[in-house]
Amino acid sequence: MQNNSCKPKIDYPCVWQYTVIGMDRQAVRAAVLEHVGDVEISLSDSMVSSGGRYISMKLELTVYSDYQRLRLYEVLAGHPDIKVVL
Repeated sequence: MQNNSCKPKIDYPCVWQYTVIGMDRQAVRAAVLEHVGDVEISLSDSMVSSGGRYISMKLELTVYSDYQRLRLYEVLAGHPDIKVVL
C-alpha cells in the first residue's frame, strides 16, 4: 500500500510555475507554445548559465488538475529542445 501523506494538497484551479531549461531561447519558447495550446501563459527569461550555454525560462499558467499539471511536465521534459523542467 502506498502512503500518500507526503503528497501535497493542491486546490485546483491554481497558478503553477515551471522552470524550463534549454540551450536556445527561441527553441524553448517554440516547444512551450507547441504544448500549451491556446491557454494564457506567462513565459519570461530567467537566467543564463555562467558559461552561457544554457538558458532558463519561467512558465506560469493556470492548471485545472493533477493530470494536466503532470502531463505538461512530461511532454515538456520529453521535448528534444528542453533539457530540464523543474
